[in-house]
Amino acid sequence: MIRLNHLLRIPYPLVLASTSPRRSALLAQVGFTFSLVAPDVDETTVSTLLPPDEYVKRLALMKAERGAELFNHDAIVIGSDTTVVLDGEVLNKPIDEADARRMLRTLSGRTHVVHTGIALVSKAPGVAHRVASRATSVTFRDLSDEEIHAYVASGSPLDKAGAYGIQDDFGAVFVSHVEGCYYTIVGLPLELLYTMLRSFVLEMKNATA
Repeated sequence: MIRLNHLLRIPYPLVLASTSPRRSALLAQVGFTFSLVAPDVDETTVSTLLPPDEYVKRLALMKAERGAELFNHDAIVIGSDTTVVLDGEVLNKPIDEADARRMLRTLSGRTHVVHTGIALVSKAPGVAHRVASRATSVTFRDLSDEEIHAYVASGSPLDKAGAYGIQDDFGAVFVSHVEGCYYTIVGLPLELLYTMLRSFVLEMKNATA
């Protein structure tokens, strides 16, 4: 496997500020070496009335900044946040099983948009943070009540925005069409992250030259 930390000449440890096993698996999958911290941020302080791209970018930056506070050494910290938007309504993680069923019924047979924000923060002096986001359209086929109840009973939807995961063994069969980056839906658009890191590292080197 190509070691991307070496390929990009990342000068500091890479840290993922996330408790999401999906994001951690994606980073490892493409060849990054990194540490993990759990950013304890209050997501309710960011208004869901913001434009969705701004909403996920602000939350991603909050997580990255908190991750930088928790990590005791110089590092480049990655923060990310994902939300689902349907007709202007933000669908974050369901509060319980009833809420998950409500979300899935709402998404059934319709097209929604998944927004994921990425933020990079470095503790090195003279380097500003960077934030960006991606959006992907997702269309669900019509779902039966039996399918919705079975999926929610599995527990899988309860920690996911929009109450589903396209990478799940069963959630995957709900999706009939995707327009955009698949990894945005999973929660970490890898091409965007890679190009952001490449640019960020170059900026860091220029700042210290």
